[in-house]
Amino acid sequence: MLLTSVIIVIREVLEAALLISILLSLCFQLGIARKWFKWGVLGGLLGSIGIGSQLGFISNLFDGIGQEVVDAGLQIFIYICLLYICVEFIRHYYQRQALSHTFRAILIVIIACVMTREGSEIYIYLSAFRSVPHASLSLYSGSLIGLGIGMSCCALLYYWLLSFSLARSLLISCVLLTMVGSGMMLQAGKMLIQADLLPDGQLWDTTRFLSEEGLTGQILYALAGYEATPAPAQLILYVFGTVSMSGLMLAYYGYCRRRQTIAEVIK
Repeated sequence: MLLTSVIIVIREVLEAALLISILLSLCFQLGIARKWFKWGVLGGLLGSIGIGSQLGFISNLFDGIGQEVVDAGLQIFIYICLLYICVEFIRHYYQRQALSHTFRAILIVIIACVMTREGSEIYIYLSAFRSVPHASLSLYSGSLIGLGIGMSCCALLYYWLLSFSLARSLLISCVLLTMVGSGMMLQAGKMLIQADLLPDGQLWDTTRFLSEEGLTGQILYALAGYEATPAPAQLILYVFGTVSMSGLMLAYYGYCRRRQTIAEVIK
């Protein structure tokens, strides 16, 4: 129970923690106030308890596929929000204009949604086993250890990103956000397959070389939605997510560079 709790909580915490650490480090380097963060955390905690405690009702929605649809919807929504946030980070890097209320609201929504998704799964896990005799000590201690390891990874990534110059940190962060966003699209595909809304299948099986249950597999799952046995529909969504996000950022980056060059020539 102790080791199982550690692994499960690490898996859930890592994905949210990695995304939060990237957003916080970028905001710090770009001089963006981080007052929004506490509201995102509060929304995430309330969302976790709300979805976790209403799992039965949610599961019965849409003829019994409510949980899969809600989970997939959350991940696709986070991906769309990340598209907007990445473009805004690039714009702020070049123009340093005052931030819009929409930008702050989207940051709050991203933190709230990603914490809701991961936190609700932890809530469900703890709720399922807390009534098991003699399991509470190992259940909660294992969960705390997993939470501590996940938060430590988050802190390491946060300070690692801060060690770079602003330009390089922005580049690395955009690449990482693209990986996280594309991974969410892949995992959304998995949920839609489980709901029989997308066709199933198996392209390859890398379980023997890199298990999803190992530490490396857990980190890759959190960072890029690693799947040892992906279906064709998942790969299509992953490629679509990667190409769309990187293409949009490159196009907007080129636009900002041209505007900056023209402004320098005029001066």
